[in-house]
Amino acid sequence: MQDPHPLSAGLYLVSTPIGASRDITLRALDILAAADVIAAEDTRTVRHLMQIHGIPAGERPFVAYHDHSGPKVRARLVEDIAQGRSVAYVSEAGTPLVADPGYHLCRAVIEAELPVTAAPGASALLTALAVAGLPTDRVYFAGFPPAQEGARRAFLRDLARTRATLVFYESPRRVARLLDELAQVMGAGRPAAVCRELTKKFEEISRAPLGALAENYAGRTVKGEIVVLVDRPGEEEEVSAETLEAALRAALQTRSRKDAVAEVATVLNLPRRQVYQAALELKE
Repeated sequence: MQDPHPLSAGLYLVSTPIGASRDITLRALDILAAADVIAAEDTRTVRHLMQIHGIPAGERPFVAYHDHSGPKVRARLVEDIAQGRSVAYVSEAGTPLVADPGYHLCRAVIEAELPVTAAPGASALLTALAVAGLPTDRVYFAGFPPAQEGARRAFLRDLARTRATLVFYESPRRVARLLDELAQVMGAGRPAAVCRELTKKFEEISRAPLGALAENYAGRTVKGEIVVLVDRPGEEEEVSAETLEAALRAALQTRSRKDAVAEVATVLNLPRRQVYQAALELKE
């Protein structure tokens, strides 16, 4: 490999492959070859990536920067840039700052009035949108849902009427739970897709209504990186009596009647009085 051109001082956000190691740009390789300091969520991963592409590590410092690094490491990296060094920040996979700890580092560099630039590349978000078969003209990236049940249900309920394709990242251990909750909150018939292990050997794209996906993943052992996408509600989405009853039964399992009525009315965009009457009839 030719000697890299030197980089000017600044923070360089480097996108890395989400699976296939060749899904990296030439510019990203140039930055990795030339940067004075390399910061990464996991320095072992970036060292391995550089080794694959024939980039020597040399004597340069590799700095672990992740959710637990804290302000001390961040301040060190900002000081490196202030002293004229180039710092490459590398995500574990995909684009830095998208569900990634690099946000606070980027903000700190900007607040110090120092340069920030990005070498764009692979992204699980964009790759999933490309293959899911759902509308892409308006997209809402919701990231990882909260793990706690109450916060999680409120989070999903608030998104139910969003007129955009919803994109979630989720742990493989919780994807079955998420699909079941989405089917309850947003309706079993809402079109959706689950993208697993994108660009990797065992890539799997499942496209079906939420109810069918929830059944397919129930009790299944899942491995790998997961992206879940959900279509927007229909413009004139009619709510059948069966859908209203099913939503109420699901909500009443964990909610008081008052809270269940409020939740279902919001999710299905129905008058609260109508939903309350249905709840009374359901009890009878």
